[in-house]
Amino acid sequence: MTSRPYLAVVQYDGAAFVGWQRQRDARTVQAEFEAVLERLLGRRTAATGAGRTDTGVHALGQGVGFLADGRWAEDPPGMYRALNALLPRDIWVERVTPMRPGFHARNSALARRYRYVIGTDDASRSPFRRPYEWAFGRPLDVALLARAAELLLGEHDFRGLAATGAGSGRPHYRSRVALAQWAPRTDGAGVTFTIEADRFLHRMVRFLVGAMVDIALGRRPLDDLSRLLTATDNQAASPPAPPQGLYLVAVRYPADLYAEA
Repeated sequence: MTSRPYLAVVQYDGAAFVGWQRQRDARTVQAEFEAVLERLLGRRTAATGAGRTDTGVHALGQGVGFLADGRWAEDPPGMYRALNALLPRDIWVERVTPMRPGFHARNSALARRYRYVIGTDDASRSPFRRPYEWAFGRPLDVALLARAAELLLGEHDFRGLAATGAGSGRPHYRSRVALAQWAPRTDGAGVTFTIEADRFLHRMVRFLVGAMVDIALGRRPLDDLSRLLTATDNQAASPPAPPQGLYLVAVRYPADLYAEA
């Protein structure tokens, strides 16, 4: 029976998950998604995420790839409706798109975009905001944040600004950053950091935000960021920002991999 690759663009509230990747004794987004696919397809079906988000991290545009066969292979609208009918309320599929053979949700990605949200007002400590932003509750020097973000553009070795254990097995730690930008929040309650790169190391965005916030507070000089971008380990890094302020916003794929392109 012919199988067809699909891309699901998925949103989820990460508060109740220990991350995307399946784990033996904890709730994960991947396990929830694969359980629904098994019900629909009648067999165990792997779901591959474009980004392995950590505990508490949210997604507005996670790319999830899987193979569908039978009637589902020819019914993207039906697959969309069925997934959303069966998935738990903290996961929602924005759209389902048929892809061409060879598509892989993680390996085919050209770029990923993340956003980090910080609340700088007192109300950031509200129980309705705290799970979805860094409840910082004090002003930040936006000009210093912007100057720090400019240093990230281009290709760098990020092992000094990521969680990179000796057993990580990565062939290299380089990423090419196309966008790194701080902006005031539209609600006036804080700032957001947006970054897009071809690849991200484990907790890289959170380490970057932690370092830039320390710079904005005067805890470390701006020049420290350049030194961290040439470091061979993360021993001099600032503590990473908390996970609940981080969102996987979008994943970009080559246009020719979309079956309807």
